[in-house]
Amino acid sequence: MYTLVVADDHPLFRDAITAVIQSGLPGSEVREADCFAALLASLAVCDEVDLALLDLNLPDVAGLEGLKRLRERFPEVPVAILSAESDRRTILDALELGAVGYLPKSTPRPALLAALNQILGGQVYLPADILRRPSLAQPAQEPPSDAQNPGVTARLEALTDKQMEVLTLLIRGASNKVIARELAIAETTVKTHVSAILRKLGVQSRVQAILAADEAALAASLSRRKN
Repeated sequence: MYTLVVADDHPLFRDAITAVIQSGLPGSEVREADCFAALLASLAVCDEVDLALLDLNLPDVAGLEGLKRLRERFPEVPVAILSAESDRRTILDALELGAVGYLPKSTPRPALLAALNQILGGQVYLPADILRRPSLAQPAQEPPSDAQNPGVTARLEALTDKQMEVLTLLIRGASNKVIARELAIAETTVKTHVSAILRKLGVQSRVQAILAADEAALAASLSRRKN
């Protein structure tokens, strides 16, 4: 069915994730690598890998450097991060570098399988509970009000209702194809909306749009439109 490579230096965790994949995705082949060098060697001899699951702290590479090198060496292989780290900035940086998903190691088994199916189905997976957390630059107990963050609010107000719907789905990690299906519009129309959203928010990528669309401001803007 699928071929996946799990790169993690903890054998017990590799065994656990392999068991989850094989039970939830019957017929799938799971290869294991205990370091970054072993991951590269595995990908070099396997022509068809559907997904590589990469830990951020391998013995021979740390942080997002492994992802950068992997994207340079094997740009055709989809890579998802599987890590104990759950920092919002790290997650968004990983997606900016080309990761197709970010799976915290604390993810419950059913949610993990759902995320893997989403990724293998061609969508990007974002851990919504982590992305809902306020930025470290803002007090967690007091999300910014419109007065505190007028720039974000003004930019969001410039979006049309349909663009707001597209942006909301972007934040959930939906691909253009999924957005088109959800909103019953053509995929080319989705691309046009995304381009307009990036332009109006003054950003260059989807990840930057997620960062720009502070959740408190987005919720406030959506609420005003409904009233």
